[in-house]
Amino acid sequence: MSNLELIGKKLGMTREFYETGQSIPVTVLKMEKARVISLIEPEKRGYTAIQIGFGNVKSSKLTKQMKGFFAKKNTEPRKTLKEIRVKDASTFKEGNEFGIEIFNDVKFVDIKSKTIGKGFAGAMKRHNFSGLRASHGVSISHRSHGSTGQRQDPGKVFKNKKMAGHMGDKYRTVQNLEIIKKDLENQLLFVKGSIPGSRNSEVTVRKAIKNINRLTVAEKNEAAKKAKSLADKKKK
Repeated sequence: MSNLELIGKKLGMTREFYETGQSIPVTVLKMEKARVISLIEPEKRGYTAIQIGFGNVKSSKLTKQMKGFFAKKNTEPRKTLKEIRVKDASTFKEGNEFGIEIFNDVKFVDIKSKTIGKGFAGAMKRHNFSGLRASHGVSISHRSHGSTGQRQDPGKVFKNKKMAGHMGDKYRTVQNLEIIKKDLENQLLFVKGSIPGSRNSEVTVRKAIKNINRLTVAEKNEAAKKAKSLADKKKK
C-alpha cells in the first residue's frame, strides 16, 4: 500500500500550536476517498496495476463510451481516473474505497500540484536576471535579457534558452513534507509548510519515496520533554 496516491484540494494555510508554545505553519488538504474501479492484470496489459477514481461527476457530463464503462463496472461515475502500479492486485477488490488511513504509519509525504500562473513575465522576474546597466548609453533596455544567440555559426537560439515567457502554471512536486496531524472523520491532512498552487487547487499526495531519518516535530518535543524530566530528577 506504500505507493498508493490520493487526490484532494488545498483549502489554505493555518498554524498548529504545541504545548511548548511552538507555532508550526501548516497547509490544510481536503482529501477525497478513492474507489477501486478496475484491476489490471499482466495477461492483458503486461503489468499489474489498479485503476482508481476520485470525485463525483454528473452523468450528463460523460461521453457515451464512459457511461458504458461505468455501467459495466456497476459503479458511480468518477471525475478523475488514475492508474497506480502495484505488486499484487489480488489484495484489492473492485468497489473498495480507501482514504487518508493509508497514511496512518507515514510521517513524510510528497505532494504534486500546479503552481500559480503569473502570465507573461520578463527575464528579470522569471529567471532572476539582473538586467542591463542603469547608466548612459543603455536606451530603453534596462530590463531586457541581453544577447541570446551567436554568430553565423550556429546562427540560431538554442532550445530552453532562458528568455521572457509564460511563468508558472506548471506541475511541481515538493518532497519530504511532514504530516503534522490527520482528521480521519473529515478526511483532512495537515502538512508542515507551504505547497504550490492557489486555494481549491488539485493536489496529489503519496508516501515520500526517499527514506527520511530526521525526527518529526512531535518526536523532537517528546525527546525534549524526557530530557527535561531527567534533568529535574537529577537535581532532586
